[in-house]
Amino acid sequence: MEKPKKFAAIDFKRWQQKMFFYLTTLCLQRFTSEDAPKVTKRTSDKEHFMIVEAWKHSDFLCKNYILSGLHDDLYNVYGGTKTSKE
Repeated sequence: MEKPKKFAAIDFKRWQQKMFFYLTTLCLQRFTSEDAPKVTKRTSDKEHFMIVEAWKHSDFLCKNYILSGLHDDLYNVYGGTKTSKE
């Protein structure tokens, strides 16, 4: 799948659909709508760490794929977001 062209404030809906499809091919689209997983108290510390770190890593990738698809001016505006969903 080819990465969508950078969004420059023209035809947002088209760019959004292309970006969503791109993230889907990378299996990262769910991070645009989901919050971090809630880990139960019964989960061991090691498992808890692995779950949280895996989610953070994938969310980091998703967020930065989205940011890299923005024109530089928009990147500067949204570069400080903390999660893909935001």
